[in-house]
Amino acid sequence: MAVSAAGPEITCCAGFGHFASVSDMGDVLWAPDREQIEATSLWRFMRSLPEPFDTYDDLWQWSITERGAFWQAVWDHAGIVASRRADRPVGRQSMPGTEWFPGARLNFAENLLRRSDDTPAIIATAEGRAAGTITWRELNRRVAGAQRGLRAAGVEAGDRVAALIPNCPEAIIGMLAAASIGAVWSSCSPDFGPLGVVDRFGQIEPKVLIAADGYRYNGKVIPLETTIRAVLDAIAPPDLVVVVDFAGTAPDPGRDWQPWAEFEQGGGERPDFAQLPFDHPLYIMYSSGTTGPPKSIVHSAGGVLIKHLSEQMLLSDVRIGDRVFWFTTCGWMMWNWLASNLASQATVVLYDGSPAHPDLGALWRLAAEHGITHFGSSPKFLRSCANRGIVPADLGLDALRWVGSTGAPLNPDQFDWVHRHVSDRVNISSITGGTDLVGVFAGGVSILPVRRGEITARWLGMAVDAFDEEGRSLVGEQGELVCTAPWPTMPISFWNDPSGIRYRAAYFEMYPGVWAHGDYVEIRPEGGLLVTGRSDTTLNPGGVRIGTAEIYRAVERLPEIDDAIVVGHDIPNDQEVVLFVTMAEGVELDDELRSRIRTAIRANATPRHVPHHIFAVAAIPYTISGKKVEKAVRKMLAGQPVLNRDALANPESLDEYAAFVERL
Repeated sequence: MAVSAAGPEITCCAGFGHFASVSDMGDVLWAPDREQIEATSLWRFMRSLPEPFDTYDDLWQWSITERGAFWQAVWDHAGIVASRRADRPVGRQSMPGTEWFPGARLNFAENLLRRSDDTPAIIATAEGRAAGTITWRELNRRVAGAQRGLRAAGVEAGDRVAALIPNCPEAIIGMLAAASIGAVWSSCSPDFGPLGVVDRFGQIEPKVLIAADGYRYNGKVIPLETTIRAVLDAIAPPDLVVVVDFAGTAPDPGRDWQPWAEFEQGGGERPDFAQLPFDHPLYIMYSSGTTGPPKSIVHSAGGVLIKHLSEQMLLSDVRIGDRVFWFTTCGWMMWNWLASNLASQATVVLYDGSPAHPDLGALWRLAAEHGITHFGSSPKFLRSCANRGIVPADLGLDALRWVGSTGAPLNPDQFDWVHRHVSDRVNISSITGGTDLVGVFAGGVSILPVRRGEITARWLGMAVDAFDEEGRSLVGEQGELVCTAPWPTMPISFWNDPSGIRYRAAYFEMYPGVWAHGDYVEIRPEGGLLVTGRSDTTLNPGGVRIGTAEIYRAVERLPEIDDAIVVGHDIPNDQEVVLFVTMAEGVELDDELRSRIRTAIRANATPRHVPHHIFAVAAIPYTISGKKVEKAVRKMLAGQPVLNRDALANPESLDEYAAFVERL
């Protein structure tokens, strides 16, 4: 049987629940051999230090205790381009508020545009658009043109440039042009509704707004002119609006909006690069904003550069000429992470549209066609591929070395599926991090084995721990994910929070001087991690606090279940666990299936995880960045309003949950 599609076929196999697990939780699925280890940049880094390290654990310990020496070594190994080196790697030390690389002068865009030759810098495709290649020479020229367009609009260092734009080359070109001047870049995905865009861009008052005319998704063209008008009516008017002709629905040329093609004309062969302090602002990014106004999080140019180089060049083994892909939108931090791979002189591969159009083989065919070495997606996408019986290995993914996943914990069965049906030669990197740090706390490591169901290790420079409620460190038990020492991509600030009150309240109220991230995590004795759910949506039946990940692991491997979301519903003096499921095609939820669901949860978790109620729903609500919105569902069951629905990919799905209030 084959999935019908243009291009090579992908044959089908059984999905989750149809094959035996290859090993128990924590067993090794894959490990690099000695030759592979010694070929990595991380190994060369370890051996080049004044006191070489033989083990990753020793290197990690050094990276968190000798932070200045570690980050200076990353700077030197990566060859960061700067007009002036720092006086020292660390100045003022506090949590928050550490000063990194005082005295340094550099430019983020210059470090991403080191090359200017005729090899590919960007490969871009989208629904309804053939793949196109932009060379490093052309990318430099186009950034120079966009820089000229921004300067013609009066943009200076510190001004904001906002973009409502698909994942297309113009997004990266616009960001690099802004960064070359020292302007601050902020982007939203075009599938945000007008209120979601206003909630974000209305806070930062952009001087220039870049917007696409529309986008394509699942075979449909969605024009954006109405959204752009609504946004412009609600925010302080920018000095310039630039429209990218992406979907072929460009507005009337008589309108006072400049076409991108005109905006980008007239630059030189290479942009100029303003030399700025290490902590000069680069990005304003936003929390999901599903239960209140989104936080506007400001990140520094130097911090993003050095942290991403450590994550990509060292830990993920991104090499010169590699081809790196992540399925993302410009409203998710993984877009910023993807763009930074240019600093490792890798080619970034862009895709915009539905990952299932015309079928779930589309992204895998993209990987095969373009020789992608690093392929990133989400547990939801991988689960859908497994449940539909996709076998990407049949395409011959010979270049693939690394498969990444984030947005939610990657379940053990999903590790099995990647290992069996994508490639048994790849490093599976389940990562945990966030917009708050525009980076990663823990993930796969190029020289370490992959253990089934586990995040491989804490990443370098990240003093990650699990704390109990009294602030005691835990191993082998669930605790609050914390970071006990500063790192370079801690936010500079929140926008319009000059005193830092909101910033400190967001991360430092639980444990003074220690960053609490809002996740539950278990540090495994071997050094791996399990993320067990958001601590702010923790279930608390019978007064026992439990995460949601164990329930998802048990439920989502059942072939009858397509997706699920679980929340706690407060009742007098207790809390009930409520599970909502979407069904596989042709399956109905009956008492027999409810019983099997409860049995599976009890067998794979604990009796306390077993839901009191199980309901079938048409859809599970997700944020635009692909995260389940447990908080919003819980509010619906409590009869409370859910604000900022424009932050959801499918806000209409929430309405169904209100009907269950009377059934609880």
